[in-house]
Amino acid sequence: MPHTDFQLVLTGIVALILGILFGLAVATVYFKKGLSQDQKRLEEDKARAQEDANALLANSQKEAENNKRDLLLQAKEEVSRMRSELEREAREKKQEIAKERSRLEQKEENIARTEASCERKMEEIEKKQANVAELEARAKDYESRKKSELERVSGLSIAEAKSMVLDEAQREYSHDMALMLKQMEEKTKQDADKVAKDIIVNAIQRYASDYVSEVTVSVVNLPNDEMKGRIIGREGRNIRAIETITGVDLIIDDTPEAIVLSSFDPIRREIARLTIEKLVVDGRIHPARIEEMSNKAKKELSQTIKSEGEKAAFDTGVMNLHPEIIKLLGRLHYRTSYGQNVLQHSIEVSWLASMMAEELGLDSNLAKRAGLLHDIGKAVDFEQEGTHVQLGVEIAKKYHESPNVINCIEAHHGDVDPLSPEAVLVAAADAISAARPGARRENLETYIKRIEKLEEIATSFEGVEKSYAIQAGREIRVIVTPDKVSDDEMILKARQICRKIEDELDYPGQIKVNVIRETRATDVAK
Repeated sequence: MPHTDFQLVLTGIVALILGILFGLAVATVYFKKGLSQDQKRLEEDKARAQEDANALLANSQKEAENNKRDLLLQAKEEVSRMRSELEREAREKKQEIAKERSRLEQKEENIARTEASCERKMEEIEKKQANVAELEARAKDYESRKKSELERVSGLSIAEAKSMVLDEAQREYSHDMALMLKQMEEKTKQDADKVAKDIIVNAIQRYASDYVSEVTVSVVNLPNDEMKGRIIGREGRNIRAIETITGVDLIIDDTPEAIVLSSFDPIRREIARLTIEKLVVDGRIHPARIEEMSNKAKKELSQTIKSEGEKAAFDTGVMNLHPEIIKLLGRLHYRTSYGQNVLQHSIEVSWLASMMAEELGLDSNLAKRAGLLHDIGKAVDFEQEGTHVQLGVEIAKKYHESPNVINCIEAHHGDVDPLSPEAVLVAAADAISAARPGARRENLETYIKRIEKLEEIATSFEGVEKSYAIQAGREIRVIVTPDKVSDDEMILKARQICRKIEDELDYPGQIKVNVIRETRATDVAK
């Protein structure tokens, strides 16, 4: 019984082993079959990829060939164009060279003929010189014999006879010589006057400029009439602030979309104009904003003044000017003299003096520099004491201008004697520029001086901070320092100013004096 069980177990084990082997064989067969299918698919994919790559490569090669042909064609066209251009330039150069060679050959022929002619003339001159030497020797011998014979006959030596003849000639022709000298002197003066007039006329003709008389008003255009009302402000608050801050009188009438600024001082008027234009663009119009825009306008005007000075120096060709003199020149752009713009007048004097100096063979650079700076004192004459000549001399000395330039400035109105011809030319150019018809208007200058005197009288009182003449000089606004002048003292101050104006100033009609005292409290929120 046990033996039978062992056989059964052994049979089962053998069957199990055979089953496992059979399963492994079947699995191996199926695995190999699946592997061969995958490998086949991979080979098919590889073949397709190879075909695609070959097709892409063929297309790329085809495109490359096409591009190559196009590039070669373009290169050939460019080479052909450049060859044509070079051939054309070469032909032109050859033609120029041929023309130049022809001219040179012609010149060489002319030179050769001239040399031959010169040689012939030299030979003739040498022959004539030999004949002249022989004649001179014969003449000297004849003269010597003649002198000896004359001395023997007259019994006088040559020196004695010469003295007698000269004395007799002097007595006989002294009156004629004096008359001749006088005629020559008069003719020289006439010729000198004619030459001087020709030089001056030539200089004036070469430099001709138009004049536009300066006015004391400016017009500011507004986008609409509503903006005019905003500028006036509630109960005139804004317009009063503008007039107080800028010192310019605003004239608002029925003229549509425009207001007029009136002031004798063009710098104040320009600051007011810029301020109003900035306020119109900004749209916010109130006293604080007006003051802010006024300060910005002053800064912009300072830059404009510098630019005008640099432009004047560049236009005239005057170099190496001190930066402060450049700024003073720019200020002359806003200064007038009898209605004539002083900067334009200085530029014209510079050019006229330079042209006349060139005509006379003098130092044109010195004349040009002195002409540009001759009225530099007018940039500060309304701020400092002294004439514009004295102030100009001080400025020139301060910024190390040459003594010749200083003398030209000092002598252009005849205050001192000119030390150089250039100083005379600067004075003449100044007179020429001022004497042109329409160049100056004396009434305007008289009016401006009266306005300046009016402001000067007001500011001479203690406690006065600023004063502005408005309404064409019919009104003056005086701003006092609140710490020095009380409300009660304002009335007395206004009366004192009126009395001094009546005593020292001649004026038509009446002048209204407004004394303004303003107290400001300022703090900072932190």
